[in-house]
Amino acid sequence: MPTDLHYCPDYFAYTRRKTREIIVGNVGVGGNNPIRVQSMITSDTRDTEACVKQVLDLAKAGCEIVRITAQTKKYAENLENIRDGVRAAGCNVPLVADIHFKPDAAFEAAKWVEKIRVNPGNYADTKKFAIREYTDDQYADELERIREDFAPLVELCKKLDRAMRIGTNHGSLSDRIMNRYGDTPLGMVESALEFARIARDLDYHNFCFSMKASNPKVMIEAYRLLVARLDQEGKDWNYPIHLGVTEAGDGEDGRIKSAIGIGSLLADGIGDTIRVSLTEDAVHEIPVAKAIVANIEHSHLPTDPTGSQRGTLSYDPFSYERRHSKKMTINGHELGAESTIRVFTSRKKWDALAHKIDKLGDFTPEAVIEDSEVIEVDPWNTAAVMEINAIQEPRLVTVADDSHKAAVIHAFRLLASKLSAHHPILLKDTLTPSADAGADFIDNLITAARNIGSLLCDGIGDAIIVQGEKAPGQSLRLSYNVLQAAGSRIFKTDYVACPSCGRTLFNLQETTQKVREATGHLKGVRIAIMGCIVNGPGEMADADFGYVGGAPGKINLYVGKQAVKFNIPEVEAVDRLIDLINEHGKWIDAPSPIAN
Repeated sequence: MPTDLHYCPDYFAYTRRKTREIIVGNVGVGGNNPIRVQSMITSDTRDTEACVKQVLDLAKAGCEIVRITAQTKKYAENLENIRDGVRAAGCNVPLVADIHFKPDAAFEAAKWVEKIRVNPGNYADTKKFAIREYTDDQYADELERIREDFAPLVELCKKLDRAMRIGTNHGSLSDRIMNRYGDTPLGMVESALEFARIARDLDYHNFCFSMKASNPKVMIEAYRLLVARLDQEGKDWNYPIHLGVTEAGDGEDGRIKSAIGIGSLLADGIGDTIRVSLTEDAVHEIPVAKAIVANIEHSHLPTDPTGSQRGTLSYDPFSYERRHSKKMTINGHELGAESTIRVFTSRKKWDALAHKIDKLGDFTPEAVIEDSEVIEVDPWNTAAVMEINAIQEPRLVTVADDSHKAAVIHAFRLLASKLSAHHPILLKDTLTPSADAGADFIDNLITAARNIGSLLCDGIGDAIIVQGEKAPGQSLRLSYNVLQAAGSRIFKTDYVACPSCGRTLFNLQETTQKVREATGHLKGVRIAIMGCIVNGPGEMADADFGYVGGAPGKINLYVGKQAVKFNIPEVEAVDRLIDLINEHGKWIDAPSPIAN
């Protein structure tokens, strides 16, 4: 990656990225507007009454923009009735049509709603996982073909004052992009820029970008690279950014994964509208999204505490590599180098759990911070850091609590930039340990996920401690779940589960629970549960197995991104998934429950 790329004017202090404003109905996005919260309804788009009710429920919950799938022209035609029903109820929330494979659906939808979302990998493009070499002339021919299909939609949106989102998904890159750039953040960015150039050639600018992926590392790198490339293109490429982790899942895991991906980017000033994608009823997404936005607003200083130290990043923000520390042992556990990232706790919490340490299973603390001889330092005190650097043997180092009351991410970045690489680093979720047993757990979760998760995704951290959650058991569970969501320590089954929408071919929430009940004991196995294949089998590239809606009542099973079993009756599908896992040598029987 070129070294002159920058996605943020200051990696050690918060500055919100300045963008142009786009207008979605009566809502401004970007510019000086607040970060907008949006979501997507799950009802069949042909069911007017159900769709109107869901839109109204979302608006009542605080959703500012609502998306509706329009998979064919026939579905898109009913957007007129949905819009009329919503407006008749006195609700002016802007509506967005979600378009993938059908340009004619986009043309119909643009008549009735305020915004069109197109996915460059699916719209007027091919995705058959064909392997071929494109000459420059062949590539140019492909781009001209896309222009012929996409330009009329741009002209229509321009005429009707519709907004647009050019939304790339990691799992649905076209064959042309895959063959030239691979299944990479660079491929995601280039895919979107190709469509943006067509829009700009037609003097259409009322659009934003998104770079969604189910893997937070990929998602973070893609958005950073997008912003850096936009800056390279010129000052007038300052389009707003829509943030989201796709297929985040449900429950605590879905919230943590969303907070890592969305929160880390917001912490660097990137993002003008967000959607939290949970495999739950859509209204449950809104308080989580609002909490992520509020959490950022309440946790960042506007400038560097000293006004002078900027430093140089110790890592490439566009490509993951774990920081090269040296190995050491604490409390019998190796950490540093390529060792497992360890979970610390406080003496007080350890003592509170002492009577049941051996029963905590996957959430067992591994070291006590007060007994670890960790060196605490203010990273803005360069002289103090240099003293530590002079120590030849590896020592565990962390940021001292209340260091200028700095933003945690910036403080640890600065520490990593100054600290000799041979010293391992202990990450903290907050520099102000909590003594408040009544603190909101979701805020503690978001803080821990954003701060620790963001740093882990940049390769920083050899051990972690959650200080913001007072409850001993919850703080440990949160520690391990953040490590899992960041892909840093896999200790349980990992699920990629998409949120439901009108395209979904089965009940995602019920099915996800069934799959969890059957496979939740398979540590280290990653399973994708997707209501349809619209986001692409590439979204399952990181998964070992996929459970995907193929037709109403029928399931297709995947190994990686390759479909291997087709049209399985839904009632048999979980058992057949177990058979498939068994065939590939990854099945073990669940342990017998311990008798009381």
